[in-house]
Amino acid sequence: MNFRNTTLSLFSFFSLAVMAQDSTLVETLTQQENKISYLDSIKKTFVKHDVAACVDERWMSELSNQDLFPEMIADIENLNPDIKVEYDLSTDLLKERLKILDSKSAFHIEYNQGLENIIKHYLKNRKKAYERLMSLSQYYFPYFEEALAKYNVPLEIKYLAVVESALNPRAVSKAGATGLWQFMYGTGKQYNLDINTFTDERSDMLKATEAACQYMVNMYAIFGDWDLVLASYNAGPGNVTKAIRRSGGKQNYWNIRPYLPKETQGYVPAFLATMYVFEFHKEHGIKPNKPIANHFATDTILIKNKISFKQLSDVLDISVEQLQFLNPSYKRDFIPFIKDKKHYVRLPLDKVAIFTSNEPKIYAYAEYEFNKREKPFFNPDYVAGNESESITKTKYHKVRRGETLGGISKRYGVTISEIKKWNKLKSNRAPLGKNLRIITEEQVVAVATTAKPKSNVVEKAQDSVLQKSQIKQKELHIVEKGESLFSIAKKYNITKDEIKTWNKLEDENILIGSSLQVTAPIELVTENYIVQAGDNLIQIAKKYNVSVDELKEWNELEDSNVKIGTSLKVLLPEKQEVAQVEAKPVKSERQSKYQSEKVYIVKKGDSLFSISQKIKGVTVSDLKKWNGISSGKIKPGMKLKISG
Repeated sequence: MNFRNTTLSLFSFFSLAVMAQDSTLVETLTQQENKISYLDSIKKTFVKHDVAACVDERWMSELSNQDLFPEMIADIENLNPDIKVEYDLSTDLLKERLKILDSKSAFHIEYNQGLENIIKHYLKNRKKAYERLMSLSQYYFPYFEEALAKYNVPLEIKYLAVVESALNPRAVSKAGATGLWQFMYGTGKQYNLDINTFTDERSDMLKATEAACQYMVNMYAIFGDWDLVLASYNAGPGNVTKAIRRSGGKQNYWNIRPYLPKETQGYVPAFLATMYVFEFHKEHGIKPNKPIANHFATDTILIKNKISFKQLSDVLDISVEQLQFLNPSYKRDFIPFIKDKKHYVRLPLDKVAIFTSNEPKIYAYAEYEFNKREKPFFNPDYVAGNESESITKTKYHKVRRGETLGGISKRYGVTISEIKKWNKLKSNRAPLGKNLRIITEEQVVAVATTAKPKSNVVEKAQDSVLQKSQIKQKELHIVEKGESLFSIAKKYNITKDEIKTWNKLEDENILIGSSLQVTAPIELVTENYIVQAGDNLIQIAKKYNVSVDELKEWNELEDSNVKIGTSLKVLLPEKQEVAQVEAKPVKSERQSKYQSEKVYIVKKGDSLFSISQKIKGVTVSDLKKWNGISSGKIKPGMKLKISG
C-alpha cells in the first residue's frame, strides 16, 4: 500500500512539473509573437499548389559556386601537349576509344601523343572538377542540344561551352568575353544580344546559345570543316585563314596548328579531351554529382512590372543564389520593366505555380518595397549641407542544425560570398554551432536647417513627457539538445536561481526548443520627444544614447525623415533616485562667503537629458556648459558638476 501511495505521489509530481513547463513554453512563445508584417499578410493569402520542389538548396549553393572557370582557362593557356603524363590508361585502349568517338562525330578525332597527354592530364588532375561539371551539364545540355539540332550543328559542340566557360554563365575572361559561350561585346551586338545597364544577354542561356549556333553555321559556310570552325571560334576567322596560308594551303587542323595563336593550339585538343572524359567517365570511375536542377523542372514567366531578386526571394521563399543561377543575364539582381521590351524570369516549377496564381499580390509587394526607399526631403527651413551617414551594424548568428548559408544569407539580406568573406569560410557549408559575423549597412540622411533662436516656450516643448507604461527588455536563449539550467547559467555568467526566477520555473526541467530569458529584466519608461527645427534621427539618437534603428522601430518609421513637431517615443531605463550630492566648500574670488558645488555620479542608462529631468532647474545646455561637454556622450561613473 505504501509503495502504491508513493508511486501515485511521484506520478502527480511529474505531471504537475510537465504541465508547468508546457504553460511556461506557451507563455514564452506568446510573448515572442511579433506584429504581422506586410509581407506575411500577403503570403498568408497566397494560393498554393502541391508541386515537389526541384532544387535542393544545399546542392545549389555548392554547385552554383562556379570557381572552375579560371582553372579551365589556365589549363588551356599553360598546358603543354608535349609533356608526357603518367596515368593508368594504355595507348592501345585510348586509340580504340578515339575511333569509337570518331565514328559517331563530325570532327576528325585521330590519335596523337599530344591529345593523349591532355586526356591523361584531365583524368589525373581534374576528376573532381569534371564531377561538378557533369552535374551542371545535366541542366544546360538539354537546352544546348535543342538549339544545335535546330541549326543542324553537331551536338558535340555542347562540350565547347565546358571548355569556354566551365558552364559558368557569368564567366568573364581577361579580354572581356562573357557568358557560357564567351562572346566579346562586339560579336554579341553583331548577333543581336542586348547588353545594357541591367541585362547582358551574353549570359542568357537561350539567347546566347542561339547566337553561338548562328556563328557556327556562318563559320562552317566559310571553312567547311568543323575542326576549323572550333579554331575560328577561339582565334577568329582571320587568324585561321592566316594559318592556312602560312602552312602552304593545308586545311587539316593538326597541320595548321603550329601556325595558330598559342591559346588556340591547346583549344581544340582541350575540346576533344573534354569530349572523351564526358563520353567515357564511367570507365574511369568519374561519378557526376547530384544534379542541381532538372531541365524539365523549370520554366519562364514574362515579367509585367519591375521586381528585384530580393523581393522575389522574400515572397517565393527561394534563395537569391538560386535566382542568380537560373537568371544569370540580370547583372544587378534586378528585373527591369521597359515598354516594348520583354523580360522573363526562370523559376522552379513549384515557384512558377505560386507566382502565376498570385501575380497581382507579388507586384503589389514589390511596389510597396520600392516606395519605402528614401525620397527627396523638402524642408522650408533648409539652407544647405545635406549630409548622409552610413551606419554599419554587426550581428552574430549562431548556426543551428539543418541551417545553410543560403538560408542565413536570405534571412539577413546578404550574399553567401559576403558571409564567407566576413567569417573566412572556405566551403559553402554552414559550420554547426559557430557564431557567424553578419554585417549590414544603412544610409541615414541628416538635413541641415537654418538655426533659429529658441524661446522659453520652445525649450518647454522640447522637454519630454513621461508615460507610465513599463516594458521589460529581454535576451532569449533557445534551449538545445543536451543543455541544462546549469550549462546555460554558466554560458551567460548568471545563476540557475536567476533563470528560474526570471522565467517563473518551479523546477530545473526545461524543454528543447523553449525560450528562456537570460538577462535581468530592465524596467523601461517611455518618454516623448518633440522634434525641433534642425533635428534629425542621428542627433536625437545620440542625445538619448540609443540607436537610429531603435528610434525607427519604437515609432514605426519607414525611413529616416522626421517632421518638425512630431512626437517621438524613446524607451529609457526607469529613472534611478538622484545620487547623493557631495557638498564641497569652494571659495569664490569675488565673494567672501562659501558656496556649495554639487556633483552627480552618472549611472548606467543615464543621458544628459534624463539627468536634467531629475534635477530641478537644470537644462542639458547647463550640464554641457558646466562640464565642458560638446558631444553629449557620458559614461557610467563620470562625475558631473551641478552648479548654479
